Amino acid sequence: MKSMFPKAIVLPLTFFCATLFAEPIEPQVINETQRDHFVSALLKKMTLDEKIGQLRLISVGPETPKSTIKEMIEKGQVGAIFNTVTRPDIRVMQDQVMQLSRLKIPLFFAYDVVHGQRTIFPIPLGLAASWDTKAVATVGRISALEAAQDGLNMTWAPMVDVSHEPRWGRSSEGFGEDTYLTSIMGKTMVEAMQGNSPADRNSVMTSVKHFALYGAVEGGREYNSVDMSPQQMFQHYLPPYQTALQAGSGGVMVSLNAINGVPATANHWLLTDLLRHQWHFKGITVSDHGAIKELINHGVASDPADAVRIAIKAGIDMSMSDQYYSQYLPGLVKSGAVTVAEVDNATRHVLNVKYDMGLFRDAYRHLGPVGSDPQDTNAEERLHRAQARDVAAKSLVLLKNWHNVLPLKKQGTIALIGPLADSQRDIMGSWSAAGVAKQSVTLLQGMREAVANRATLLYARGSNITDNAKVQAFLNLYEPAVVVDSRSAKQLRDEAVATAKKADVVVMAVGESQGMAHEASSRSDIRLPKAQRDLITAVKATGKPLILVLMNGRALDITQQDGQAEGILETWFSGTEGGHAISDVLFGDVNPSGKLPVTFPRSVGQLPLYYNHLPTGRPYDFTHPNKYTSHYFDINNSPLYPFGFGLSYTTFSVSPITLASISSEQGVKAASVTVTNSGKRAGSTIVQLYLHDPVASISRPVKELKAFQKIQLQPGESKTVTFALSKNDLGFWNQQMKWVVEPGEFDVMIGTDSVHTETKSFTYP
Repeated sequence: MKSMFPKAIVLPLTFFCATLFAEPIEPQVINETQRDHFVSALLKKMTLDEKIGQLRLISVGPETPKSTIKEMIEKGQVGAIFNTVTRPDIRVMQDQVMQLSRLKIPLFFAYDVVHGQRTIFPIPLGLAASWDTKAVATVGRISALEAAQDGLNMTWAPMVDVSHEPRWGRSSEGFGEDTYLTSIMGKTMVEAMQGNSPADRNSVMTSVKHFALYGAVEGGREYNSVDMSPQQMFQHYLPPYQTALQAGSGGVMVSLNAINGVPATANHWLLTDLLRHQWHFKGITVSDHGAIKELINHGVASDPADAVRIAIKAGIDMSMSDQYYSQYLPGLVKSGAVTVAEVDNATRHVLNVKYDMGLFRDAYRHLGPVGSDPQDTNAEERLHRAQARDVAAKSLVLLKNWHNVLPLKKQGTIALIGPLADSQRDIMGSWSAAGVAKQSVTLLQGMREAVANRATLLYARGSNITDNAKVQAFLNLYEPAVVVDSRSAKQLRDEAVATAKKADVVVMAVGESQGMAHEASSRSDIRLPKAQRDLITAVKATGKPLILVLMNGRALDITQQDGQAEGILETWFSGTEGGHAISDVLFGDVNPSGKLPVTFPRSVGQLPLYYNHLPTGRPYDFTHPNKYTSHYFDINNSPLYPFGFGLSYTTFSVSPITLASISSEQGVKAASVTVTNSGKRAGSTIVQLYLHDPVASISRPVKELKAFQKIQLQPGESKTVTFALSKNDLGFWNQQMKWVVEPGEFDVMIGTDSVHTETKSFTYP
């Protein structure tokens, strides 16, 4: 079947971001000729069963205990292992390969190291809120180091799924709603985690996920379908994947959703035409957990053998956590339904990445010599607390600070209330890898240490995360993740109210448990759970100044709470050192600088709500309301908090824009503003540049982020910030799916969020 998409795909973004390292890292160049000769020679020695064995990714667990895995290893039936994260266990399995298997082809070991391995950093949505590539590079380097020191070779990260759907539980795992910001963050993580080479002792190979469009699932429902125009795909959703691959990611994890009726796992256009032929990807593709089996449920495969045939022909190299390849590929090859060449092609990709990981030179390169394993896997000295505290503080977003209620003074009596105030598990967030909850710092601990003997800190739990018994059971389905206090809701609230009455100011830690912002945790209602809403209302009635500390993995509808609280600090799930970092910001030891990577709605009924939407023929103007315009008549139509928004304990002013021509063939303009710290404290802010093409052959978004810079200014200090705009920044995919730059007028907008900007126009060419 002929592809409906263009033959050549180029990334429609030019990146102007901070240097990630003091000196640019040049990736180690693999001698592909030598690798091809080596792998080709090895393939000739392999039986069909051994080749198929390399395509199997086995999860250690109840279904495949270690004794069963040993038998499979001896028969050459395992290519890689995941969910084993200690060197002794990994060493045993690699020993079995090297001692028992015929060809001694090393295993690689993988895990979901998404925002830290042992030291847990803020969730990716929080990392994106830092808008700080240096901080994110630090997270990537430390995550890779700790993972490699545990014997791992690959991580299922970064997740670069653009999403406009806060109902989707995996919003927490991505970098937000914007194409450019997600591309920058994904690129930064890939480069930091892989370093010079994934074969280096302290590096791991990345596997970018979920390919593709997983963040656009209908209604935010996990594992759902996506129906999308090619223009939308290539303009907004595909660039982050391509950017991560151009940065060198050696792996791709394939998504679980269908795309325009074809599941990604069965999608030849996606995995072969686009990924291999147009983007020239040479690494490994891995199905998501059990995805090949699910092709039957999708309605595109008649039985297990048919599912295997479709998957391998589409371009799935490695099958994650099912038996289908080993059970059905031999028969499919024998019948001619699958060719030996197709099996060889998939096997070659697996062997190639093992070569790139350096495993054929040294199968133990991430394990070290016998006797070098840590005496205590969870030893305190293995953590990187200082870096975790610094990055977490940079990820916090100050949403509201009425009458400068923040920063708090370390004096008087402070009440800390809320079900998340003392939860070591929840502050780490979802996908917290090998992080140990008892090593994380809660907000209660952080505030106690911050005030020491200078102020009185009172604490009350106030409520459970939720009083809904069904939700409690769901959250505790696989582990006792959420503690349920046996006292009644009234008893908990009464204690909280009594505590608040004794205080000068109240801080409330509210939001979601980590399990509410996770895979398979889609929510139809993105408000705070009722138990917490009732608690806030009861505490508000005391009349004490109220500061909300939000812990959550998605944009929330906090419209009611915005009207109740004097101060609101968005902290996401901030990781191992979260309690210290939040306290640093609450008490003003750190001036907040984070900005929202997502739009906060006023109601779930506004969704999807995102800043870079297309214009409409009947736009709504809140200053001149008109009935026959695109709006909801029963709600304020603006977001509660816009994309890119975030306050500081100081203020910043932005001058009008100055435009100058750039003297290069591809150059268009240099756009400059002078930013001044007009307040009384030193602080950092994110200067953001947006573009708009008012008249084009197809409607273009009302604005699109194209560049940003983080700057630090002392009180009264000014700095000129200049962004270089290239011809590529003006381009888009037109109706014929051709990449074009059309002449005409363009608007450039620069400010400290997506709404409060200076604007100037220029004409191209």
